[in-house]
Amino acid sequence: MDMDIVFKALADPSRRQLLDLLYQENGRTLGELCEHLDMSRQAVTKHLDVLEEANLVAVVWRGREKLHYLNPVPLQDIYERWIGKFERQRLHALHTLKTRLEEDDES
Repeated sequence: MDMDIVFKALADPSRRQLLDLLYQENGRTLGELCEHLDMSRQAVTKHLDVLEEANLVAVVWRGREKLHYLNPVPLQDIYERWIGKFERQRLHALHTLKTRLEEDDES
């Protein structure tokens, strides 16, 4: 997967706000999302299109309604590649520090 498109999608605060709204309540329509944003329906639609292209939002049609769902998989991929490996090092360092401090207490 091309992570550049995900990072570009996340770069815009309005798109991050849309993702936050979907996190709070998944499966919202365009109208429901527009109620929480100070922009036109057309602007929200364009932002949702970018999020769909980045695979951060999935769409399910229910009759004539288009429901938008948060897809956290690309975020997990970013976490594993860019955050998780640094987190493991930090946790290992904290574990080593704890072990050494406990060894000093026993001496």
